[in-house]
Amino acid sequence: QVRLVESGGGLVQPGGSLRLSCAASGSIFSVYTMGWYRQGPGKQRELVADINSGGSTKYADSAKGRFTISRDNARKTVTLQMNSLKPEDTAVYYCKASYRADGYWGQGTQVTVSS
Repeated sequence: QVRLVESGGGLVQPGGSLRLSCAASGSIFSVYTMGWYRQGPGKQRELVADINSGGSTKYADSAKGRFTISRDNARKTVTLQMNSLKPEDTAVYYCKASYRADGYWGQGTQVTVSS
């Protein structure tokens, strides 16, 4: 069992930056693939970026070159650095931990990009 708590969301102007953090507790963090997903208004939830236990990363096309995912296994945290934010990045951002058939979600954090 894994409990995930996201933080770092908020309101930012277009072109600005935000850093999202996800803190995990309850299990062996290092084996999990950790991902950031988002769900915009009226849209389906989509993968933004993930990082596996070996540190390999994957990004949605919309995130490439602007977002960076990283993990700290000792602190059991995963972060998403988001730069050059656009209004279309507005969404609730969720952290997910995946291992084999198991998947755990955080409660989400709101990111709003608006002037």
